[in-house]
Amino acid sequence: MIPRTLVATRSTSRPASMLLLALSIFVLIFAQAVPSPAQSRPNTFADLVEQVSPAVVNITTTTVIEARSGANGMTPQENPFEGTPFEDFFKDFNDQGLGPQGPQRATSLGSGFVISADGYVVTNNHVIEDADEIMVEFFSGESLPATLIGTDPAVDIALLKVDASDLAFVGFADSDTARVGDWVLAVGNPLGQGFSVSAGIVSARNRELSGTYDDYIQTDAAINRGNSGGPLFNLYGDVIGVNTAILSPNGGSIGIGFSMASNVVKAVVDQLMQYGETRRGWLGVRIQDLSEDMVDAIPGLTSTAGALVTDVPEGPAFDAGIQPGDVILRFNGRDVPDTRALVRMVGAAPVGMEATVDVLRGGDEITFSVTLGRRETAEAAQGNRPAPMEPQIEEILGMSLSELTPDMVEKYQTGDAKGVVITSVAPLSDAEDKGLAPGDIITEASQAPLSSISELKDRIGEAQDSGRKSILLKISRGGEPMFVALSVKE
Repeated sequence: MIPRTLVATRSTSRPASMLLLALSIFVLIFAQAVPSPAQSRPNTFADLVEQVSPAVVNITTTTVIEARSGANGMTPQENPFEGTPFEDFFKDFNDQGLGPQGPQRATSLGSGFVISADGYVVTNNHVIEDADEIMVEFFSGESLPATLIGTDPAVDIALLKVDASDLAFVGFADSDTARVGDWVLAVGNPLGQGFSVSAGIVSARNRELSGTYDDYIQTDAAINRGNSGGPLFNLYGDVIGVNTAILSPNGGSIGIGFSMASNVVKAVVDQLMQYGETRRGWLGVRIQDLSEDMVDAIPGLTSTAGALVTDVPEGPAFDAGIQPGDVILRFNGRDVPDTRALVRMVGAAPVGMEATVDVLRGGDEITFSVTLGRRETAEAAQGNRPAPMEPQIEEILGMSLSELTPDMVEKYQTGDAKGVVITSVAPLSDAEDKGLAPGDIITEASQAPLSSISELKDRIGEAQDSGRKSILLKISRGGEPMFVALSVKE
């Protein structure tokens, strides 16, 4: 484009002033068409490192390991080779210190960062777990003993406190504003080598590893063992993540590291600081993600956004009137894209809060007001759960179904469950593709309770007559509910 513009301009006989004017207009338009980058590449990170380093700490823990027995847990008295030619070999084995030993001290290293002038320090829970003594070493070289304030294993965060004042500290950034491609700086104590810095970018957002509340920032900034609990900084010197894990075949950095997002960490730290424990909101529903074939099967549903309620035990949602089969569309006015998002929204909400929950039921949207409970209390009280269900013998939609006779109840241990039981699934059928199996119990069809095979046939006929391609079935498997949409095309 530039060469052509220059050639075309030069080929005219207009005065030089006109040529300069045309070039100026072109440059102006071109400059406006190219957006400036949000973050320019810094010439050096030295100023940033100098700014944040006083707030980054090394953490050393000591754990007393109780006396252990010899190899394979055997004491000399348990030596199976006593009285054989191998007896002396095992005696030498124990004499070399490989047999029973007294209590020993084990140490481990990690990283952390100071978040207040009066000595609150954040690190990973796995850095200090089961520690008998915790020492915090500052950038200046000074070391102080730390007291454990509280932990949250769910997001692998721990809060410590040292007896100090006027400490250098750093604040949390809004991790929701971090974009893929933004520059980041990982600071910590990798491999016990002492203070170290590595730079990289945000490689991905909203990564999930294994936890319910996971919201990891993926980065290619080098993170190694010992970096755990250390901060991931943005270019403003604010913490956008806590370095927690790496993906590696050899234990070293290959450029795939994970930092728990600061918005998750800050909420946990605030609660640990206030209560010494977490207090997460609890809605009291079991949910699953929606699939594409459910969109056609659920009246009024237009996309897979939302969370499908599979079970409502006694609790806040039950008291408010929410039912299995409802699709939660919004929580407190915020759209619910999927189950993970809903769990995090509810968990971040205060216990006792009056929350609004918008659901889709029978094609209509209904708003409920729910007083949130506390998740930790609910989990501690969990115990008896209802058992599965079972039915009589007919071939429907690639399934052999049976009524719930006393024999079926005993065979499949269904308890008080009601519905029809799947006794076999045809190979290559849609039911097999959807993961249905013998022993699964169909408790609802088209979001209405099911008590017999004839009722299921009627619901399938209604779905076909209305032009639907699939029917929504509620399945109980081992007492755990889930929804499946099966094709009803003849």
